[in-house]
Amino acid sequence: MYEKILIAAGLAAALIPVAGAVEGSADAGSKKNSMCIGCHAIPGYKSSFPSVYRVPMIKGQSAKYIESALEAYRKGERSHPTMRGVAQGLSDQDIADLAAYYGTK
Repeated sequence: MYEKILIAAGLAAALIPVAGAVEGSADAGSKKNSMCIGCHAIPGYKSSFPSVYRVPMIKGQSAKYIESALEAYRKGERSHPTMRGVAQGLSDQDIADLAAYYGTK
């Protein structure tokens, strides 16, 4: 009897959204990407701070990858100073929206 209750409770918990989970909107991301396109939309672009760095094209990347990278920059786990500065100004919703936008092809 208790096993059935535990199983039912576990199944019900699996249906509840994860607290803090944010769903991104590609449409909203398309309106928030002005700080990204200056570097990431230029084929072959290289930045010169803090050193010469080839800037990747990010359109079509996995949304999960974009979200993970932005969160790592925001936490200081990735070291590029410009990206850290940009990411630190983003909310969880901004990151989710940009990831949804760049994750579309």
